[in-house]
Amino acid sequence: MEVIIFENESLVAKRAASMFVDLLTAKPSAVLGLATGSTPIKTYQELIAKFNDGEVSFKDVSTFNLDEYVGLKSKDKQSYQYFMREQLFDSIDVQIENTHFPVCVDAKNNQEMAEDYEAKIAEKKGIDLQLLGIGHNGHIGFNEPSSSLSSRTRLKTLTHSTLKANSRLFKEGEVQPTMAMTMGIGTIMDAKEILLVATGKDKAQAVRDTIEGAVSASCPASILQMHPSVTVLLDKHSASNLENTEYYQRVADQVKQLR
Repeated sequence: MEVIIFENESLVAKRAASMFVDLLTAKPSAVLGLATGSTPIKTYQELIAKFNDGEVSFKDVSTFNLDEYVGLKSKDKQSYQYFMREQLFDSIDVQIENTHFPVCVDAKNNQEMAEDYEAKIAEKKGIDLQLLGIGHNGHIGFNEPSSSLSSRTRLKTLTHSTLKANSRLFKEGEVQPTMAMTMGIGTIMDAKEILLVATGKDKAQAVRDTIEGAVSASCPASILQMHPSVTVLLDKHSASNLENTEYYQRVADQVKQLR
């Protein structure tokens, strides 16, 4: 696990975007795992800027999003499909038919939909780079604490803390779903490379538990310690509870020299 700490979230987003550009330069048809929420927005803005500058193209890319609320259709403004179109897809040259979400609507069988999503990822030979944010309780995707560390795509009930954290995104009168379809932790761990981005003091404890805590289902993100290729990009606020920041900086400096 490579941990890199930056002064602010803008620098975090620039480095995250550069990792995507480097991958797509080497492999234009890469399979990308994408995330929603407030944290990735600046990274997506950086990618849009790089696309507009002609530094990168997404026309041959396939994408798989981590999760989607149960019951929300693509035109629902609170759906993650809508979010991705608004924050990224409508501003780049990605082919919409190559973008995928673990959708479960119209009373469809959730197990069948989950298995279908896993099959689509397998058809693409797996995800090359998976972008992750992290919840205040250490969740990745919507894999809440106590989730199986080997789980696959499935239906999950959201915790009270997650619902409370996300409630700010729902306007008065809008129904906030309490369940979601999410990639499983095992699915996430199958990605060839993982990029975890975290910013803000409110994520500091989850970040510490992920990087320096025990591997435990109590903090689902801690399983990333077991992945062979994980990069964690933090601002100084989200890194403020870490004990070994000096070491992480020294490692990052040495890796930079080798590159």
